[in-house]
Amino acid sequence: MTTIPSPGLGTSGNDEPDQCAETIRTALELGYRHVDTAQMYDNEAAVGDGIAASDVPREEIFLATKVHPTNLAAEDVARTADESLDRLGVDAVDLFYVHWPTHAYDAEATLPAFDRLAATGKTEHVGVSNFTVDLLAEAREILDAPIAANQVEMHPLLPQDDLLAYCREHDITVVAYAPLLQGEAGDVDVLADVADDRDVSPEAVSLAWLAQRDGVVPIPKATGESHLRANFDPPALTDEEVARIDAIERRERRVDPDGAAWDA
Repeated sequence: MTTIPSPGLGTSGNDEPDQCAETIRTALELGYRHVDTAQMYDNEAAVGDGIAASDVPREEIFLATKVHPTNLAAEDVARTADESLDRLGVDAVDLFYVHWPTHAYDAEATLPAFDRLAATGKTEHVGVSNFTVDLLAEAREILDAPIAANQVEMHPLLPQDDLLAYCREHDITVVAYAPLLQGEAGDVDVLADVADDRDVSPEAVSLAWLAQRDGVVPIPKATGESHLRANFDPPALTDEEVARIDAIERRERRVDPDGAAWDA
């Protein structure tokens, strides 16, 4: 399994250039070593500026970005990957993802284009995002490169147990987005109760639960230094607390799966 630093820093929605760059610089100063962006987020240039402004050597940073779903035709993968590298100000990233298996995605054409990104040194690893077990199985049959990661929505209301089991079996790291339930973890009674017992936020409890799952790397979003600090060092939950969270029956997505059918 590819070693991906945990937690990572999610940057979706952080598209004000100066703020984004300062967030990246601050996060790296605090110890983050995994930064996640995407063509879709319209912030790759700012992410690159933040990395360049930090004192952390590039080789110590695990940098990931994603190819937009409308750019997944083979010729567009190559072209827009180069554009991403230019915006980021790097020669290569550590991980290039297929962002969503929709729009221009065609497994037989798209995935070999990602193999070529790896073969030409433009990425160290190939990943996918929002893939079900069936889509992962198909991708594994086509790709020459191993799938390093599958980035999906994951939190206590969407544990994705079957998907996680498959990924563990095949040495695929699950990178968990929306780990803080988009700031609404306090609406989940169990998370709120554990948070009260520990005098932390419900979001911290959600993040802690994910961080203790084998094979999962959460990528919480934050901008302010206090939130960056809190997300970087979530509390350690007891086995009893983990069991209480595991027993939550409520299921809910926070991100539109773009009309595809996803298994919870």
